[in-house]
Amino acid sequence: MDSSKRRLLSAGAALCVAPWVPAWARAATANAADAAKWPTRPVRIIVPYPPGGSSDIIARLVAPRLSEALGQTVVVENKPGANGNLGAGLVVQSNDDGHTVLLCDVGALAISPSVYTKLSFDPSKDLRAVSMLAYSPHVLAVHPDVPARTVPELVELSKKQRLNFAVTAIGSAPHLAAVAVQQATGAQWEYVPYKGGSQAVTDTIGGQTQIIMNGLLATLPHIKAGKLRPIAISKGERMSLIPDIPTISEQGVKGFESGTWQGIMGPQAVTDPIAAKLAQHLAKIVNLPEVQKQLNEQGAEVVVRDPAQLATFFNTERDRWAKVVKTTDIRLD
Repeated sequence: MDSSKRRLLSAGAALCVAPWVPAWARAATANAADAAKWPTRPVRIIVPYPPGGSSDIIARLVAPRLSEALGQTVVVENKPGANGNLGAGLVVQSNDDGHTVLLCDVGALAISPSVYTKLSFDPSKDLRAVSMLAYSPHVLAVHPDVPARTVPELVELSKKQRLNFAVTAIGSAPHLAAVAVQQATGAQWEYVPYKGGSQAVTDTIGGQTQIIMNGLLATLPHIKAGKLRPIAISKGERMSLIPDIPTISEQGVKGFESGTWQGIMGPQAVTDPIAAKLAQHLAKIVNLPEVQKQLNEQGAEVVVRDPAQLATFFNTERDRWAKVVKTTDIRLD
């Protein structure tokens, strides 16, 4: 067979094979190529709460290092409102390929579908899990003038006098954690909702409220300064950083555990390769010794989970807190 015929046969074979490449394989190749180029413009990290809270602290710790790793500007934007749902909705609406992402309390986001009757999006369907970054237990703390020093003492005090309990928002993770403790102990405190953890902390320090349940990361500096007195943490066991603070579980609410799980979510348009690329960079950043040290000193632990693991965690938390919401009348429009 001469060379010209061989070339014709080879070309014909190529034409026959090409159309049979599966669509998913062609899409995967294209997505991988897009991920190699990503990001092509500045990346926005939306923090759906006011400045000063746990999510904001971590976002501003991560952003400059992520900018260096990606070779693009990374900016942090606070978009508070509706217990984090306003900022989450903005990320859903962006519908881009990862240039706009959400850094939030993943547990709080998982609660929203149970609490909000008119939520404009479904986080399980409209947001894409990217990476878990850190965990910080809730800390139950009081104004220094409150005489109670243990959970049982605080419960008894709540039955004798009015105690105002500051919560970051109605239906927030700290609020539902407090409700779970209340249900288990029979406490009778009154909830006062805020639009974020920082203002709730400020008012408890000022004495406008007497009790607070909040992320340890954002609260520990005030405890160290003597402005708040800790009663208990919501971790399963005591923390080496604060070994003198007992857990809620060891004070009568057996097995109780809650906290703020800080993670990155993106719109559904984020492809698998881009999610994996971003998750890998974030894992490296939060595991840097200096980042770990800063987080640990403030009461947070590095907890890295990849996109699939974070998605599983999110759905588990959604089911867990839905059961708590069903036992209350907590519903918001």
